[in-house]
Amino acid sequence: MSEPVTVRILDREYTVGVSDEERAGLAAAARMLDARMRDLRGGNKLVAPDRLAVLTALNLAHELQQAQSGPSTDAGNALALIDAANHKLDALLAAAP
Repeated sequence: MSEPVTVRILDREYTVGVSDEERAGLAAAARMLDARMRDLRGGNKLVAPDRLAVLTALNLAHELQQAQSGPSTDAGNALALIDAANHKLDALLAAAP
């Protein structure tokens, strides 16, 4: 059953209907969103809240997209370099008297 829950984001209250099982997750998401919006806003209190919300959503969507696409090419390159170094070390150790 859906119950109203009030969350506070950038000093504004929003009421959302959620089940008891979703309540903790919603509260955590609201805290994260509030923190991200405050970080993005910085000291500039004149940024329009709707623009700030869209920019924050865009940043979060980009992070989610990167996480879902798997390891980045930088991580893949780093793993390839480590693998190559391990092969070289194995060869050096095998050749040692």
